[in-house]
Amino acid sequence: MKIAIGSDHAGFRYKEAIKQMLIDLGHDVIDKGTYAETPSVDYPLFIRPVAEAVAAGDVERGVVLGGSGNGEAIAANRVRGVRCGLCWNEESARLCRQHNDANVISLGERMMSEETALNLVRIWLDTPFEGGRHLARIQELDTY
Repeated sequence: MKIAIGSDHAGFRYKEAIKQMLIDLGHDVIDKGTYAETPSVDYPLFIRPVAEAVAAGDVERGVVLGGSGNGEAIAANRVRGVRCGLCWNEESARLCRQHNDANVISLGERMMSEETALNLVRIWLDTPFEGGRHLARIQELDTY
């Protein structure tokens, strides 16, 4: 799978760990930055390119990170065609794929351990969209 990844300075360490895990799993990873923990940067500059790559079909999925993941999810969801889920535990990662067909996941480095973040990305990657009753809801979202 081709996956774009991006973070601000507060999500940089986990971005690097997740990027390496994705590469080790055989995925093609496109890093949209940031490329260092310092200096402090504005997250929209690195999250929007991930979301745009997903929306354009240049990549199949996107991973965005920050301190809490909240601003990153908001930034990604501003791009039409992106369904970004902010995840904090296994159930949230599973459900954002099963019910929402989330094509981007947002994580907060200050909210969880690195081990948890890696696990959530694996769950999100491996969980299929259920379709069914959820498909109509996804289609409704796409009309806005």
